[in-house]
Amino acid sequence: MATAALRLLPLLLLLTLPAPPAAAAAAALETASSVAAAAAAAAAAKNVSIDSATLSLADLTLLGDSFLRNGSVGLTRETGVPSSSAGSVLCTQPVAFRGGAATTNATAVASFAVKFSFVIANPNAGAAGGDGIAFFVSPGRATLGTTGGYLGLFNSSGGPAKNGSAIVAVEFDTMANPEFADPSDNHVGLDLGSPVSAAAADLAASGIDLKSGKLTTAWIDYRSADRRLEVFLSYATAAKPKRPVLSVAVDLSPYLNGQMYVGFSASTEGSTQQHIIKEWTFQTFGFPSTAYASSFESNATSNTSEQAVPVSTAPHKRVGLALGILGPVALAVAFVFFAWVSIKKLIELTARNDGAFSPELLKGPRKFSYKELSAATRGFHASRVVGKGAFGTVYKAAMPGAATTTYAVKRSTQAHQSRSEFVAELSVIACLRHKNLVQLEGWCDDKGELLLVYEYMPNGSLDKALYGEPCTLSWPQRYTVAAGIASVLSYLHQECEQRVIHRDIKTSNILLDGNLSPRLGDFGLARLMDHNKSPVSTLTAGTMGYLAPEYLQSGKATEQTDVFSYGVVVLEVCCGRRPIDKDESGGSKNVNLVDWVWRLHGEDKLIEAADARLAGEFDHDEMLRLLLVGLSCANPNCEERPAMRRVVQILNREAEPAPVPRKKPLLVFSSSASMKLQEIAFSCGDDVRGGYSVANPTSPKSEGADIER
Repeated sequence: MATAALRLLPLLLLLTLPAPPAAAAAAALETASSVAAAAAAAAAAKNVSIDSATLSLADLTLLGDSFLRNGSVGLTRETGVPSSSAGSVLCTQPVAFRGGAATTNATAVASFAVKFSFVIANPNAGAAGGDGIAFFVSPGRATLGTTGGYLGLFNSSGGPAKNGSAIVAVEFDTMANPEFADPSDNHVGLDLGSPVSAAAADLAASGIDLKSGKLTTAWIDYRSADRRLEVFLSYATAAKPKRPVLSVAVDLSPYLNGQMYVGFSASTEGSTQQHIIKEWTFQTFGFPSTAYASSFESNATSNTSEQAVPVSTAPHKRVGLALGILGPVALAVAFVFFAWVSIKKLIELTARNDGAFSPELLKGPRKFSYKELSAATRGFHASRVVGKGAFGTVYKAAMPGAATTTYAVKRSTQAHQSRSEFVAELSVIACLRHKNLVQLEGWCDDKGELLLVYEYMPNGSLDKALYGEPCTLSWPQRYTVAAGIASVLSYLHQECEQRVIHRDIKTSNILLDGNLSPRLGDFGLARLMDHNKSPVSTLTAGTMGYLAPEYLQSGKATEQTDVFSYGVVVLEVCCGRRPIDKDESGGSKNVNLVDWVWRLHGEDKLIEAADARLAGEFDHDEMLRLLLVGLSCANPNCEERPAMRRVVQILNREAEPAPVPRKKPLLVFSSSASMKLQEIAFSCGDDVRGGYSVANPTSPKSEGADIER
């Protein structure tokens, strides 16, 4: 009932509003069109004055992770755990930086002045900073580059994001990047088409700490006649300091080309630092003042000596008429919107109070200190090691006095790629909740160490349970494992706000809790993707034997590539054989598990694929059902694989398995494939990537070698 009332409320409120006269509305639209046309004609040769206090949402373009809140603009993601983030905000309408026909000098470059207040803060005291905030002028609106030291303006190749080499930016940088010759982790710099500053100044002597969390005000002045740019900083918001922190003799005319866009950008890499623009103003001068009200122009008086061009009163009357009609309508729409939001929040709050949400779901991972984790692992002693991999080493940690006394601590190696995986895993899994996921309890980024803290799984990984001596998994437990992993993959692919592609489904990344229930872990290679977005090519990463054929060819990870890996895992669970195993006849040839099971299916002997160590103690129908699901998921043709939601229905006996052809479908690769399968298999060697396998030095490697192309 509450939901129905909520849906009807906006309609009921709108029905009570008086409709404006048709003639008046038409006149208003005509007036708006006339004003817009006049604005377009004049913009190229007029000064512009912008005040954030007068802007509407239509006047701003938000890119990346930027967002609006209470009149402020957040540029990077607000999260309690380290992540990589980039965001920009810029004016939707361009600004003229060169004179037109209305000026005596058609090539004149405008001077400009910017004032803005900002906060750079970190909710985790002592955590790593990075990376900074920037004011920029760009020739295009599609301005969003790489995270980290590129400040969301430039790509990792060093060039600007989609806008040639004409970006002008003043950076307020909180990370010292040696590759960019940064003077310190607290500096201001002028960037001209490159993340390497043309000029920079350390702020140590100024008394300003950019990442102090204090409200800071910046003034940026450029006077084209003097060819000089100056930057001022202060913790005060009113009076501009007398001395600039950066003064550069520079000619910006090669970069300021006609119509350009102004805005702000910020980024982080593996940090919880937040970047917020509180308020800002921008104006150009050196041209005649504007004779119209642009969509983003304030009524503030310009501080230049130019006078406004006289304007007749008739257009003002028509504009007044339009505002008189549209104003009440806009207020009514705003009232309906805020009423709808308020009631929606009230209903959600009531649902929470009625027990619709478990308190555990509201808890987030916490930050651990390095000292805590070092003590809990006895100084990361070798006796505490429970697993190893390319990402790092996993230790068993005992926390005295904690509600849950035992954790698994994953300690990263120090390579840059490992840090990227650390951030990827943390940012993905921190917001996920499912009974078949390994729960992230916390994290640590301290003393140069990267650590993830998980709940401890006492029964180790699935591969150890399947291939250890003796085998510890009964058939009902194996079926439960297959059903549990299907459930969590359905959640990741279809039930999350952003679909999650795991990219490394394998038995060593499936852990078993105290009840031998499965928990999917290791999200170091995982990727977030909007539901309406197509996949893009990435580095091919994962484990041979589990990688879908189309992923090897194109490098595009999708839900269907995860489904293929799941199919291989299901066949392992049924057969007790590795994805790529030695020939039982004693030869040197390797046997592919999918091919072996499909051959038995073609010979009408599918039940013979069952693990001999089960000694026939399994449900015949369940075994066939699970084997057919495994083959369907491992179909070389990705379009023939079922969605994980369908797999869940099949395993719950709510649907029947799809028919599986007796002969394995042929696979045809296009000539555009970047690597041949033989080359990939040959080049993978014994290197381990993407996750860890449970330490067992006496047993052979549990699966094919992990690769990254």
